[in-house]
Formats: sequence, C-alpha cells, structure tokens
Amino acid sequence: MSSVAVLTPESFAEHRSGLKGQEMTGCVPEDEAYIPTYLEAFPPLPEKGAPGEKTGEPVSVWGGKIRPIKASVITQVFHVPLEERRYKDNSQFGEGEEAKVCLDIMQRTGAHIELSLAKDQGLSIMVTGKLDSVMKARKEIVARLQTQASATVAIPKEHHRFVIGKNGEKLQELELKTATKIAIPRPDDPSANIRITGTKEGIEKARHEILLISAEQDKRAVERLSLEKAFHPFIAGAHNRLVQELSQETGARISIPPPSLPKDEIVITGEKEAVALALSRIRAIYDDKKRKTTTISVEVKKSQHKYIIGPKGNTLQEILETTGVSVEMPPLDSGSETIILRGEPDKLGPALTQVYAKAKSVMVVEVTAPAWLHRFIIGKKGQNIGRITQQLPRVHIEFTDGEERISLEGPTAEVEQAQAQIQEIIKDLLVRMDYTEVIIDQRFHRHLIGKNGANINRIKEQYKVSVRIPQDSERSGLVRIEGDPKGVQLARRELIEMVQRMENERTKDLIVEQKLHRTIIGQKGEKIKEVRDKFPEVIINFPDPSQKSDIVQLRGPKNEVEKCGKFLQKIIADLIESSFSLSVPIFKQFHKNIIGKGGANIKKIREETNTKIDLPTENSNSEMIVITGKKSNCEAARERILAIQRELANIKEAEVAIPARLHNSLIGSKGCLVRSVMEDCGGVHIHFPSEGSGSDKVTIRGPVGEVEKAKKQLLQLAEEKQVNNFTAELQAKPEYHKFLIGRGGANIRRVRDKTGARIIFPSPDDTEQELITIVGKEEAVRQAQKELECLVKNLDDVVEDSMVVDARHHRHFVCRRGQVLRELAEEYGGVAVSFPRTGANSQRVTLKGAKDCVEAATKRIQEIIEDLESQVSVEVAIPQRYHRAIMGPKGCRIQLITREHEVQIKFPERDDIICCETTGQEAPPQENGEVSPEAEFVARKCDIITIAGRAEKCELAKAALLALVPITEDVEVSYELHRYIIGQKGSGIRKMMEEYEVNIWVPQPEKQLDVIKVTGLVANMERAKQGLLDRVKELQAEQADRALRSFKVTVSVDPKFHPKIIGRKGAVISQIRKDHDVSIQFPDKGDEQQDLIVISGYERNVEEASKAIQQLVAEWQEMVSREARLDPRTHARIIGARGKAIRKLMEEFKVDIRFPQPGSDEPDKVAVTGLPEAVDNAIDHLLNLEEEYMLSVTETETLAAYMKPPSRYGGGGGAGVDDSSGGPAKGFVVRDAPWNDPGNKAPDMSSAEDFPTFGTGVAPKQASAWGPKKF
Repeated sequence: MSSVAVLTPESFAEHRSGLKGQEMTGCVPEDEAYIPTYLEAFPPLPEKGAPGEKTGEPVSVWGGKIRPIKASVITQVFHVPLEERRYKDNSQFGEGEEAKVCLDIMQRTGAHIELSLAKDQGLSIMVTGKLDSVMKARKEIVARLQTQASATVAIPKEHHRFVIGKNGEKLQELELKTATKIAIPRPDDPSANIRITGTKEGIEKARHEILLISAEQDKRAVERLSLEKAFHPFIAGAHNRLVQELSQETGARISIPPPSLPKDEIVITGEKEAVALALSRIRAIYDDKKRKTTTISVEVKKSQHKYIIGPKGNTLQEILETTGVSVEMPPLDSGSETIILRGEPDKLGPALTQVYAKAKSVMVVEVTAPAWLHRFIIGKKGQNIGRITQQLPRVHIEFTDGEERISLEGPTAEVEQAQAQIQEIIKDLLVRMDYTEVIIDQRFHRHLIGKNGANINRIKEQYKVSVRIPQDSERSGLVRIEGDPKGVQLARRELIEMVQRMENERTKDLIVEQKLHRTIIGQKGEKIKEVRDKFPEVIINFPDPSQKSDIVQLRGPKNEVEKCGKFLQKIIADLIESSFSLSVPIFKQFHKNIIGKGGANIKKIREETNTKIDLPTENSNSEMIVITGKKSNCEAARERILAIQRELANIKEAEVAIPARLHNSLIGSKGCLVRSVMEDCGGVHIHFPSEGSGSDKVTIRGPVGEVEKAKKQLLQLAEEKQVNNFTAELQAKPEYHKFLIGRGGANIRRVRDKTGARIIFPSPDDTEQELITIVGKEEAVRQAQKELECLVKNLDDVVEDSMVVDARHHRHFVCRRGQVLRELAEEYGGVAVSFPRTGANSQRVTLKGAKDCVEAATKRIQEIIEDLESQVSVEVAIPQRYHRAIMGPKGCRIQLITREHEVQIKFPERDDIICCETTGQEAPPQENGEVSPEAEFVARKCDIITIAGRAEKCELAKAALLALVPITEDVEVSYELHRYIIGQKGSGIRKMMEEYEVNIWVPQPEKQLDVIKVTGLVANMERAKQGLLDRVKELQAEQADRALRSFKVTVSVDPKFHPKIIGRKGAVISQIRKDHDVSIQFPDKGDEQQDLIVISGYERNVEEASKAIQQLVAEWQEMVSREARLDPRTHARIIGARGKAIRKLMEEFKVDIRFPQPGSDEPDKVAVTGLPEAVDNAIDHLLNLEEEYMLSVTETETLAAYMKPPSRYGGGGGAGVDDSSGGPAKGFVVRDAPWNDPGNKAPDMSSAEDFPTFGTGVAPKQASAWGPKKF
C-alpha cells in the first residue's frame, strides 16, 4: 500500500508542544492506567565521570548537560552604514532627530540606548536591558533610524503555518530576532511568496530562518492508518506498554484514540523512515490479531458493569495483561447488557472466568424505609450507622434525600449482614417514632420560622422533633412534624396555637416621611427599642433605606397595634412640630457675642429654648442664623438672639406696610434691588414676609438713622412701582464700576439725584459681573442710562498723560507693595500709574487709562502730595507697658485711628524697652490716663509714640491715643468670694474680662485683701465694675442658699436593706433624690457604723426623704426570704432572653428572685423574697415551670443529617473490593521503591534527617534505603 506523508495542523501542534517519544499516549491516559516505578518517578542525577562515558543504565531524563543560567540584562551592539542612515545631518549629532527618536524608544521600551559615530560616518548603536526590551528597542531603531528595503521568499503554502507558529508566537519571535517586518499571505490567497521588510542584514537573516523552517518540514512525514476500533487495545497493549515500546524503538510518535472516542484512525508522525517502520509494525500486529482472534458474547447486569471496568479502567487492563483478551464494554448510557470478549480461543475461558468474578464480587441491595426515619436510622452524630460500618467496613451505605430507600453496596456476605441490621433498626424505630402533617396557610410560614429561624429552632429544640416547612416555590401548605410521639403532638399543638394567634393579628401601615425614620429609630436603635419594650407583642418593620419608602408596618394583636400606632403618630407629630425652622439676620460683628466664651451663650439659649441653632462659618459672608425646633421655641430663641444684638449696639427695628403684590418687584431679580437698598443704608436688614402669607409688613432692622433712611427709600420705591415702573440694563467692565460709583458713592449719587432713577451694580456673587440695572420711571431711567453710557464711552477712550512728582514722595506711593497705586487703580477705573525706577534721576510719573479716570487720578495724586508736604510729626508719651493695650487685638484699634484721621502712627522698637530697663531708672507711674509730673523731664525713647500727618489730624489722633490709655480702679469684694469670682481654672474671671474688655487683678490668697483691681478703658470701666458687683450679689445669694441646704439628718437602717434602697442600677435612690431634692450618702465599706445613712438638703426636704426611706424599710421588714431547689439546667429557660421572663414573673408575683452565680457550691438554690403569700405562690409557679422544662431537657436532641459520598470499587486481584475502602486516600503510589526491599523502611516525612531543611545541618545516621549521603 502506497502512503503519502501529510503534515496536519494537529500533528504540528503536538510537535511544537515538545513531547518526546516516550511520552506517547495510548488508548487509556497514562496517569489513569499506569503506576510508575520509583526510578521513573524520581530519575537519578547523572554520576560524575568522563565526558561521553557509557554505562549500562539508561540515559537519565534529566539530560547529561546543565544549561548555564542566562543573565537578566543583556547588551547588543549593531552598526548602521552611512548609506542606510535615515538622518545624515552630522552637524546636529546628539541633538537632532536621531537623539529624539532614541529618547522616545527608551521611554517606550525601557531599554538604555547609546549612539556613537564611526569614522566612516556610520552609526554604532549599543542597546542594554532585559532581553524582551532589547529586542523591541532594536526592532524600533531599525524601523525608524535605518532606511528600509524589502524582499520576497517563496516556500510551499502548507509550510506557512509553521512560520507563523502557535498564536503567531514563532512569527513574532522571528521579527524581533531579525528586526524585520514579515508579511505572510492569507490562507485564501493563492500566492506562496512571503514579503520581508527591513535592513539588508535583517532581510538576509529572516530569509535564511524561513528557508530553514521549510526545509525542516520537508523532512517530516505524517501517516494516518484506519484500523478497526476493536483491535486498538492489542496495538496499545496493557497499560499502553506496547505502543510506548514501539515509539521508543522506531522514534515515531504514535497517537491511538481513547476508547471513549468513536474514531478508528491511528496517527503516526516523525521522520519518514521512522514513520514507515512504525506503520509496518502496527499493520503486522493488526494482521496477526485479526487472523488468530475470535469473540464470545456474555450478558451481565448493567449495574455490575462498573465493577468489570474497575476504577479508571484498571480491571480491563489487568484482564488484557494476564490473559491477552480484550473486553469490549457497551457505553454506560446505553441500555445494552452484552459484553464482548475478543482474543485467542484458548484464552477466552480464563478471561470469562475473571469477568464473572469481577461482576459478582460486589452486591447492591436496596432497603425500603420512610424518608422521615432516615435521620433516626443514622442516629445521633451517626452513631447507629457508624456501628454497622465499623463492623462491616467494606459495605457502603447511601441515604437519598426525599426517597424511601437505602442503598447498600459491598461484598455479598457483608451486605446481607448490614441489610439485616438496618431492617432491625427500622422495625424498632417504627414502633417508637411517629409523625404528623398539618395544613397551615403559606402566608404564615415565614412567621412560624421567625427571624433567622428563631421560632422553628426553639420548637425543634424544645420538643426534640423535626419540622419540615415547604419552600415558597413549592406553593404547599403541608407542614410535617417527625420525632417522639409525645413531642410531635406538643409541637403540633404549639404550631396550631401560633397560627390561631396570627389569624387574630392585624397589620397596619403608617405613612412616615423617610427622613424621620432614623430619628424615630434613634442612635443604635435606642428610641425604637423603648417603643418595642412598651409594646412587646407588636412587630415594627421599617423599610430599607435604599427603597425610598415612607411605609412603616406594624403587626400584632389588634388592640396593641392600635395603641402602638397612636403612640408612634404622637412621636411623629412631635418630630414634625420640632422641625420648624426660621432664619434670623444678625450683623456679622455680633456673632461672636452671641456664641459667647467657649459657646456659653449659644449653649444656654439652645438648652433653655430646646432648639438647634446653626451659625454661618467664620469665612462665610452670610449673616443668617438658622434656628430649628418647635415654632414657639424658635421664636423665643430668635427674641433672645435679637436682644443680645440690641444690647450690644444701638439697633432699631421698624415695620413698614407695603402691599404684598409689590414685594417681588421690590426684591428684584435675585434680590438685587433690595440688596442695593441695604448696602446704600449702611447694611440694614430688610425682611419680607414669606410668599403666600398675605402679610404687608416688611421689617427693617439696623442702626437708628439707617433704618429711617431705608424705610424712606422702600416707600419711595413702592410708590414708583405703583405709579410707573421701568427697568433698563447697561453693560460696563467690572473695573469701571468703582469709578462710576465714585469715592463714597459720590458719582452715582449725583446721577441718582439728578435723574431720580435707582442704579444697581452687581454683587461679587452674581454671574453677570458687567450688568448694571437701572430702575425707576421711564424718563428717569432713559436719562440715567444716557449719562452712564456717556461715562462708559469716555472710559473706553484710553489716553496717556504724565505729571511731575517730587522724588522724595515716590516711596509713599510704591511702598507696601504699591498699596496706594492699587487703591488708585481700583478707585479710578483701572488707571495705570507708573513711577520711575529707584535710582533713575527722573520725577516724571506716567498715567494711562480712560480720560476721565486719568484726570481724576491726577487730581487725587496732587491731593496726596499736598497732604505729604503739609505733614507734621507729633510725639505723645505713653508708658511702654500700655502700648499693647492701645494697639488692641492684631492692631485693630491703631488701624482704626489711622484710617479715621488719615495719619501714620509709629511705636518705638522693642530694643528701646531694654535700653530703658538697663538705665536702672524705674518707669514713673501713670494713673487715670494722666502722666505724672516726673515724666516731663525724663527722656525715654521707649515711651514715645510718633504721629505723622496734617497738624489738626495729628492732634485728633493724639487725643484718641490718650483716650485708649487704661485706668485702674478698686472694687471692694470680700476675700471669701475671691475664689468663686476666679472660677474653676480661672474660667469665671476670664469670662468677665472678655465680656467687659478689661483686666481684673485679684490679690494673692495669703494677703487676704478685700479689694479687686479693675484696669481698662474709661468707656468700659463703669460697666465692668457694675458687672463685678452683680456677680458679688449672686455669690452672696448662693452662700445663703448653701447654708440652708447644709441641713443634715442621720438615719439608722440595717445594712441588708441598703441594696434595696439603692435599687437596680440606683433606680430607687435616684428617684428619692429627685423627688425630694436631697443628697443621700451611704457608708463606705471601711466605716465602723455601717447602718448610718446621711441625708442633706433643705430641712423640710430632708425630713420627707427620711420618712420615705423609713417607710420603705418598714415594708421590707414584713417580707420573708425562702429558698427553692430548681435543676440548674432549667435556670436559663426560667430567666428567659435577657432576663425578660424572670422580670415578668417578679412583677406578676411582686417578689424578688435571685439565682446562684456560676460556680456556686449550691447551683440549684434559688432565693425568693417578698410577702409570705406572694413568695409561696412564686415558688409553686417556679416548681411547675421546672417540671415542664425538665421534660424537654431530657429528650434527645435533633440529629444531623448523615450522608456519605458513593465509593468506587475496583477489581484488584481476586478479592473484589479494595481493603482500604472508606479509609484515607492512597496518595501518590510508586512501584519498586527502595523501602519495599527487605530490611528497609519508608522515610519518615516528619524527620529532619530524611527531609532536611535548606541551610540546616543534620548529623548523619545509619545508611538508609535512599542510598549514601552526599555532602
């Protein structure tokens, strides 16, 4: 038969995977059918010897040569000739395009590139980095720095795929290696030419590699041989040994399809000679077996086929190995029970015997038992079934959920024994166990189960039963209860009672705004817990926040649900009432006074009015204070805040009646019109009533004069709006606005007075910064618009002018980073004023800007110069110790004087103070702001403050400075009150000093003086003295009150009643203290008189508290305490979850019940205290509960379901079942291991000797099966 060698994609993929001849697979996977030998699993390393030394042993699979480890960083150097350089401009080497390209390549690939120029003007390139980075960089360098050529190479079309390689890997590798671009035609393209683009050198290399790949494929062959599937096992041999030997002998790769694959084609690949040899050998085996073999068919039960096949087909392989007969099994999914044996006639008999032996080695039996009994058959923790499996370890017992059968599998004799034992258990259980079924509406199922299964788990545990509630998807109401007959009946009764209660329940939905849910629930659920404790039978469900739902669901007994609903609605009404909000405008400078020291004022207002008050942040421009709470409380808080403002400043509040229909037009777009009135009138606050209220009253609040002015303007505007209202808009650059307004609003006021129109400029927050709004009568608006347009037009005409300014005045204009020049630019429409540079001999100053602005700026500069030339210096002597007080916080007072009087004030340097002190002269005292006579003739630089400016203004500034000199006055205060005035850690005196802006000096305690010195400004002195005297009166009143509260009475009470007087968590004693406003002190543990209780307070209150305690003691003395013996196992049930049950019991019988502590000597002793009759009733009830709970305590707890996975049985030898069935896994198994030899033992895996740790030395012991130690 002639054959053609064809290389398929499949065979090439196998070749690329690097598999060798000895790794060929046969009809069964090697890892499933073959146990390797020790030498195969752990091949020895080659022994030391001369190169090429031959031994009788097979060559190790490790190979005879160890490859050297390659360095991770490599360097490649290559040359680009001059004629192939893309950029030949030598003048820019290192700076031109070549350097830029290399820098870009380095950033993209991570490789390091160095360029150098050879003598022949060629380019030498050195690339360093990791192999992958170097290859990518080289490819990019060649493509971008070297001129490209192209060539074609023709190879057979069927070889193209070998050039491409798996997933194109070979092609990518070739392109990187040769730094070329290789284009291979598509499979549907008839062309066989491959195009190579790159440098000449790279093209030659790529062409050579492609031709080598094609030549290699020419030497290989592929043979496909179709043989009947039935003869494949004879060609493969038992455990694939024959095909492996054939592959090793011929060097060809033989692929036989596995039995599960319905293919009869055997593929042989390799060198042509090797393929031909393997082909002839396989065909010879096939012809021989076809001639000699015959078949017989036998019928075997389908259930026994798996025992003939064995685990992973091992049994079939063993039959083939021992008898040479192939056993053909029908597919497992087929219904056929026919097994075909193929082999030589004399060997079919022994093979058939083995087949029957394997089939009958294992027996499968099914035992019928109700599914609900399975868990009881298994027993607690599997103890019942465990006894059977321990006696009969080779029997596998399988329980199937929901089916009334139990499967037994194993050797026949043992299965019969196990079957008899299980049937005996079933018979016994059917006598002792029972079940019942209850029809319960599916809507109640989830309530029966309870949260996280709480209800159903309690019933299961209490009655020791199993309760099966169907899933919602089953749409069934059948609930099944299984277990002890008595427990089943009790559980059934309780379930029916629960359903009856639920049928009487009512569900009510409350509509509550979602924003209130968290407030109702409270922090950590504290508030809703109180509601649930008040209505324990009602379940309250809040929707999930993500649902955005307002429905709160209540479920429980009808009456309780109604009560709970009313209670919640009352809470909700209170919350809604408490969410009222109003805003109060307060001048920004008074916010700190409203807050008070450490927030004292605002805290007091919040507490007394029960409101939430939010102030704007310090950086905010807002003046609004927001008050939230009940409406009446909010209004009270507003009045308190406004009262503080009125007290601090001369603030007046006026109301003006303006028709509500005009309010929107008076407010203007985004409030621009009313804002202009407020700004024009010194920042008064104008408050319009809320829209829809129908009120005509507009409130104006602010300084007296400004309020009248604002009132007048509002009325005028309202009148204009009623008569005729017209609005116009004008665009002007923002830098022109200040010039249009003028100094102090002079320019805009002139236009307003002339035309009668109102002109509104944008605020800093407005988006339209260029928009100016004009409001008024149409004629007035048109005239004002015309005048403003004329002014803006003049401002747009830029002119340049100059003026002469004496050089000695230049510094005044440019100092402080050009502050004066910036002010000029802002005030006069952005005019640019340029002074000559320092050192330039010039007095000419240049002004550039709009004509009107330049003229106005020139005039202003001349005014400043006149002021500078008319300036005088005045000195005022004020003791250095007062300078800081005169300056004020952050120099605010001195800045105010300089702005008001347009002067400059200079304080002496700190160094002067030291000079004064080193002279040894004591600074003369200054009293009441007047310098003592001695100060006139003492020259002290450190006291001299210099004022510069116009003479008349300097005098005014001097008077202002002297008015800031503090005075000191004495206030008579009893020494005993000094510590109360100082307060805790000085808080009291600090508060007074900040409130009255004075310094208060309290003498040292050891001096015991009855005087306090107050130092401050004359304006603040009277207020501070009065405040101090008021505080003294308060303290004297407190002293008198303390004297009245110091009345004490001692009451003798037996110490055993002390804990009862105190109560749980101090509840009783706290209530007595609260009711009678007294202090009650119990004796300490170490006190001699343990029975004395001290009560202090007002005399009348103390006597009432004493009577209350004595009355309680009298009641307790009538009580008795008795003991009851209760089984400790019932204590937890009697106490209940978190003590809820025992508290209910104590409230019902009016007694106190104490259980023993854990670890007590008498764990069953329970103490009951109360009135004799109540104690007897409580003890009887406790004993009844104990008897009831002990029934459930003694019952058997629910057993866990017991399931075992099915096992696999194979036919090893003649035993039929592996003895290790049910035991631990074998792990990795090898044959012919050293420890299998006589006298050797397996290595100990926990031994450091047999398995040493790297770097740890272990002393050698005797020689082992592993061979001699090598060091």
